[in-house]
Amino acid sequence: MLMLLFSFLFLLFSFFFMNYWLILNFMFMLLFIFFMINMNNLMFYNISLIFSLDIYSFGLIFLMIWICSLNMMISINYYSFNMIYLLNNFILILILLMMFSVMNLFYFYLLFESSLIPILLMIIGWGNQVDRIQAGIYLLFYTMLFSIPMLICIMKIKMIMNTFYMIFILNLNDFMVYLLLILSFLVKMPMYFIHLWLLKAHTEAPLGGSMILAGILLKMGGYGIIRVMKFMINISLNLNILWMVISILGGVYVSIMCMIQMDMKLLIACSSIVHMSLVIGGLMTMSFWGMFGAYILMIGHGLSSSGLFILVNYYYELLLSRSLMISKGMLTLFPILTLWWFLMLSSNMASPPTLNLLGEISLFNSILNWSMINMIFIILISFFSVAYSLYIYTFCHHGKFLSGLVVYILGTYKDYLILIMHWLPMNFLILKFDFIFLLI
Repeated sequence: MLMLLFSFLFLLFSFFFMNYWLILNFMFMLLFIFFMINMNNLMFYNISLIFSLDIYSFGLIFLMIWICSLNMMISINYYSFNMIYLLNNFILILILLMMFSVMNLFYFYLLFESSLIPILLMIIGWGNQVDRIQAGIYLLFYTMLFSIPMLICIMKIKMIMNTFYMIFILNLNDFMVYLLLILSFLVKMPMYFIHLWLLKAHTEAPLGGSMILAGILLKMGGYGIIRVMKFMINISLNLNILWMVISILGGVYVSIMCMIQMDMKLLIACSSIVHMSLVIGGLMTMSFWGMFGAYILMIGHGLSSSGLFILVNYYYELLLSRSLMISKGMLTLFPILTLWWFLMLSSNMASPPTLNLLGEISLFNSILNWSMINMIFIILISFFSVAYSLYIYTFCHHGKFLSGLVVYILGTYKDYLILIMHWLPMNFLILKFDFIFLLI
């Protein structure tokens, strides 16, 4: 773990050369080195006083480096060798790399909250809309509302257990600690009722900010719940019903709300809330199928939603609007991008052979085993997921396009390469799900 961390630290020196391709190639080289780490052992890998790695950390770190590398790759189109933007992205990678592998609760809190600063700078500094300051304030205050109570809870855990290390904390039965710790992670997911910051942040963020928000930052809440739920098992068995009911009912409501959205970016942001509601429901069952399905769906959703935001941005560059009322007849103008829309939306609606399908099947198993009453809500969420995916696809690509629209650029090889690098892992990693199944 320290090998990878020091490699990224030494990469900071490449920013003095102002060479974009040197940084990007080194990122993918480190990604390959990280992929070759031997994860055959069933316990923590390279356990130490600070850093260690298990299958949850491994998958989410790999997803984080992958999405951030693609963000750097696509940013050359919009920020033209803006090294400040790349440096901000790189600092976020370092913070998240340490956060997903740290075993100390206090360090985890510091890194968990520090990740807010680079994404806040990304939204305020490179957002294109006039409301980006308001979106940054929403993001800041929703997250900071529960950050200080989370710190107080961690200090109380230190007083009770006399340790900060997660693997030594066992059988914690404190209602306030449970409530405030879980709420601080549910804000990041986000759960329904505390989700408004995500919609505002997505609509005002630049393309890179939306990719990182949907691909990585939403997964921080799920990762935190997985970690803290292990030492609050007894109290969780009695109180998790509250979060289960809110998340499942909220997922149904937001999926219906997707059917009336006219902003393409806002629609995909709402679909992220629907997927995260299933993840919360699976995690709150505290079953093997729930943990497995939540982990798989987080990785699959991170890839599919990031690719959809890229496709929305392509149409925004052409039409200077994200409204579905203006984007019509794109099948005539962009047949290749229409194919990519179909592939990404089919992955988003969990069609085979994507990771999303495997994750949703596992989550349905866990949620229905917990209570068969959830059957009607699961059916509604699945139906409306297909409905709003077909809604945005048919609205954009059929009909008559604007008569005054003149097409100059039909996309470059690099644009299609980025889409391929989103789609291939999402559809081929399912061939190795048995490896993850054994390790969890």
